[in-house]
Amino acid sequence: MTKALTLPPLTEELAQVLIDAATIDRRVTEIADQINHDYKDIKEPLILVGVLKGSFIFLSDLCRKLTIPHIVDFIAISSYGRGGDVQGNVRLLMDVREDIAEKDVLIVEDILDSGNTLKYLQRNFATRAARSVKIASFLDKPERHKVDLKLDYMGFTIPDVWVVGYGLDYKEKYRTLPYIAEMYPVK
Repeated sequence: MTKALTLPPLTEELAQVLIDAATIDRRVTEIADQINHDYKDIKEPLILVGVLKGSFIFLSDLCRKLTIPHIVDFIAISSYGRGGDVQGNVRLLMDVREDIAEKDVLIVEDILDSGNTLKYLQRNFATRAARSVKIASFLDKPERHKVDLKLDYMGFTIPDVWVVGYGLDYKEKYRTLPYIAEMYPVK
């Protein structure tokens, strides 16, 4: 993780930049290179399933760096309550459109928090007879894990703080920041 930088005066809600844009770009390139290597002999396109909404920027940057055949699809899941707290109950809001039976699937997620959402998706895709299901998560908060889950590709490990930017939001704000910023504790 990069040294915390002083944030330009954008808002009083943001405490500091945790990961700058240049560091993010380098890491996404490294992840794409690893995926390209791991799937270099793939016969059919890899199905990238972006978990909406938070993963869309990571997914778009990642898939533009892939040289292997791939298809992009999306799924929408909810596991947070009204206050942003993790409830543990996962609801499918929008399903993938691609038939994933006998296909290699890479779930692309913004952040591994409790792990409930990703565990649900792993089980769900396994019941649909996916050939393989791997996970790429941009961020990981190990202190928050509630289930045992293996990440195949991971961007950055962060402390247990609320972060925004690069797809992650707070009440739909800050999603398009080009970096990851820590928010002051939400009151």
